[in-house]
Amino acid sequence: MSAGDSDNWAGIHRGRRTAPGEWLAEKAIFLISLSAIILVFLIFAFILRESLPIFLGTMNSSASRKVIQPSEMHTISREALRAYLEMPAGEFAEMDDETLKLMMEVKLEAAAEAPEDKDAKVNTASWSLMLKPHQWTGYDKPEYIWQPVSEIHKYNLIPLLVGTLKTTLVAMLFAVPLSLLAAIYVSQLASARHREWLKPAIEMLSGIPSVVLGFFALIVMATVLQKVFGYQSRLNAFVAGIALGLAIIPVVFSISEDALTSVPPSYPQAALALGASRWQAAWQVVLPAAMPGVFAATVLGFGRAIGETMIVLMASGNASIMGWDILDSTRTITATIAAELAEAVFGGHHYRILFALGTMLFAVSFLTNLAGDLITHRLKKQLEGKP
Repeated sequence: MSAGDSDNWAGIHRGRRTAPGEWLAEKAIFLISLSAIILVFLIFAFILRESLPIFLGTMNSSASRKVIQPSEMHTISREALRAYLEMPAGEFAEMDDETLKLMMEVKLEAAAEAPEDKDAKVNTASWSLMLKPHQWTGYDKPEYIWQPVSEIHKYNLIPLLVGTLKTTLVAMLFAVPLSLLAAIYVSQLASARHREWLKPAIEMLSGIPSVVLGFFALIVMATVLQKVFGYQSRLNAFVAGIALGLAIIPVVFSISEDALTSVPPSYPQAALALGASRWQAAWQVVLPAAMPGVFAATVLGFGRAIGETMIVLMASGNASIMGWDILDSTRTITATIAAELAEAVFGGHHYRILFALGTMLFAVSFLTNLAGDLITHRLKKQLEGKP
C-alpha cells in the first residue's frame, strides 16, 4: 500500500469515526453495558449489606438472653442499647426515649415467655451452629436441622446446600447428555430439512415460563414418575431435577450447537476422507475442537439450574431433609428464600440469614461463571496450540 493510499484509508477511517450516528451508537452501547455492570454490583452490595450482621457474627438469635430493665435505659451507653434492641443505627437515631422504653418493655415480655430449655440460650445464628450438627433437646444425636419457625429457631444451612446440589446435579446429568447429543445430531448429522425445524423446536423450550414447567412437574410428572419407579415421596429431588433439566436443555443445546457449527468444515471433511464415518468425525474430531464452547454451555446451564426458583419450589417437596437420597423430598436455597422471606420479620435474624443465603448464591454463581470463562479461554489456547 502506497503512502497516498494509507492517507486515504486513514481519512476514511477518521470520517467514519466522526459520523454522528456511529458515535452515538457506540456511546449508547457503552453506557448500557456500564449501567448493567453497575446495577449488578449495586444489587450485590444491597444483599451483602442486609446480611452483614450474619457474616460478622454480631446477630444473636438466642431465645433466652440477659434482660435490661426499662428503668436502666439511661445507665448504659447508646451503642449498647442499640445492640440490645438489634436496631440499625439510622433507625435507632430517629427513636425518642419513650419509644425506646416501649421496645424494651416488649423485650422484657418476650423474655418472660422464653422457653425453659438449655437450647434457648444458644445463639443459633452463629456459624458453628449454621454449619455443624448440634444435639438439640429431644434428639438422640447431633443433627443438621433447618427449622426457623420453631420455638427455638434452628438455622443449619447444610440441608439447604445438599438439597440445592442434589437437584442441580440431577438436572445436569439429565440435560447435558441430551442437549449435547441433540446438538451433535442437528449440527453434524441431520439433513438441512430436518435441521430447519429441529433447532427452533428445541430452542422454543426456553420460551416456556418456569412456573408452567413447575406446575407440569407438580401435577403430571410427579405422578407419572412415582408410578414408574414406585418411590414413596411424590415430590422429591429427582422430580425437581428432571423438571429443572427441561429448563436448561435449550440453553446448553443452543450454545453447544453454535460451537459445533463454528468448527471449520475442513475438520470433518478430512476425517471423512480418511475413512471415518459421519458419527466418528462428529464425535472424535468436531466435538474436541468445539470443547471450549461446549464447556461454556455446561457452565451456563449449571448457573441457570442453581439459580432457578419456581420449579424447585413447586416440585421438590420443600422438606429440608438432610441426606443424599434423590428420592427424598428436599429444599433448595432459592426455594427457601422465596417461601420464607415474606414471612420473616424485617431486620430479624431469620431475615438476615435469608439475605446471607442470597449473598452466597450470588457469589457461587459469579465464581462459577468466572471459573468457566477462565477454563474456556485456556481450552481455546490449548486447541490453537498457544502456550
